[in-house]
Amino acid sequence: MTDSLAIEELPSPNCDERPAGQKVDILLLHYTGMPDASQALRRLRDPQAKVSAHYVIDEAGKIYRMVPEEKRAWHAGISAWKGERDINARSIGIEIVNTGHEFGYRQFQLEQMDALVALAKDIKTRHDIPLERVLGHSDVAPLRKQDPGELFDWYRLAVEGIAIWPIPKLVDWTDEQFFQALAAFGYDLSGPPKANVDPQVARRAACVAFCRHFRPAVLRPTPDPEMKIILAGLVDKPAAQS
Repeated sequence: MTDSLAIEELPSPNCDERPAGQKVDILLLHYTGMPDASQALRRLRDPQAKVSAHYVIDEAGKIYRMVPEEKRAWHAGISAWKGERDINARSIGIEIVNTGHEFGYRQFQLEQMDALVALAKDIKTRHDIPLERVLGHSDVAPLRKQDPGELFDWYRLAVEGIAIWPIPKLVDWTDEQFFQALAAFGYDLSGPPKANVDPQVARRAACVAFCRHFRPAVLRPTPDPEMKIILAGLVDKPAAQS
């Protein structure tokens, strides 16, 4: 851990061992979605809640470590990315204190974003996490989650060399070609196994999740021309963003 990165230890019992030999290759970002930081911190340490994260960043930019990186924190829930469904096993989870959509969603604080950038860069010194696998909870669980949401500054993470951002590419895709590319990029278009999710519902949820991350100004459940050129720019990303 970088000496200059001040982190308070606040251990949570809600964790277990990663599968033997499992590599960490996803950094998953959340908002707490609770009225305040103290309630969120209590819940993430409550054995009855059975939820946790590796790190929490409060609105003043203070970082708490709840679960060691070598352990599996319980933050992703039922989720999937590129066909992989045990996202907890292969990820590090960061909760960012924000009231979320249920309690008056608001802008993330500059101090939080500064702390997140420093923490994410520090994590990436220990784990070979590709830029395109720095994701939001809504990306891996579009049917259930909205966080960190459309107010989160993904563009800044890209500028800082932490995450990917699209350079739009003109394409003449049909809607079906868009969904094929969306699935190839990583989004789950089917929902959990045995959940009997209507494929159209899953597709609409994935579209909205895609917009929250890459086109937050307009959230749409169906593809439009702008969404298609944005996705094309992600699928065919420049070598510098690989």
